[in-house]
Amino acid sequence: MLSFLIASIVLTLFPGPDIIYVLTQSISNGKKYGIATALGLVLGVIVHTTLIALGVSAILTQTEAIFTLIKIVGACYLLWIAYQVYRAPATIALTAKNEKKKSLFAMVKRGFLMNVLNPKVTLFFLAFFPGFIDESLGSVTQQIYVLGFLFMLQAFLIFSLVSILADKLTVVIRTNPNFTVFLKWFQIIAFVAIAVLILV
Repeated sequence: MLSFLIASIVLTLFPGPDIIYVLTQSISNGKKYGIATALGLVLGVIVHTTLIALGVSAILTQTEAIFTLIKIVGACYLLWIAYQVYRAPATIALTAKNEKKKSLFAMVKRGFLMNVLNPKVTLFFLAFFPGFIDESLGSVTQQIYVLGFLFMLQAFLIFSLVSILADKLTVVIRTNPNFTVFLKWFQIIAFVAIAVLILV
């Protein structure tokens, strides 16, 4: 669980679309809107966790070989993501559009739909979660929900902190080009390391 939590925190800190969206909402409308967006994004994880729990549990009841194959494919998927990060330029574009303010509930709903309607999240969890499951510890479904809850908790705390510190973070990102280069290689190394962890 500790290794899963550390890996989850590292992944949540990556400058992906979710954290960038939380940043832009915080910059445009204030930290309350960033936190509301973060809540919606995190709640969407429940749907993906359920899909993974049902799917992985069903596969494990069939054969361990298929489960091993899923872990290998998952590790390859993470290595592919690392390659995509390597090919991408080391830049982060932050835009703060002056949109008409929506209600906080509307921001929660938008964040939830953004997460649920993104099939890449399910694929990523399918690649990520199996490496931290131990059949000898009991119910696989229960383990996946525990991991899902841990992922949600740390993601919400980090997104909320990012919302509160949004102004300072964006200044650092915009004025320090070396910071984005560091983030790029940090992502590459972390994805490769997690892929290796899943395999072993």
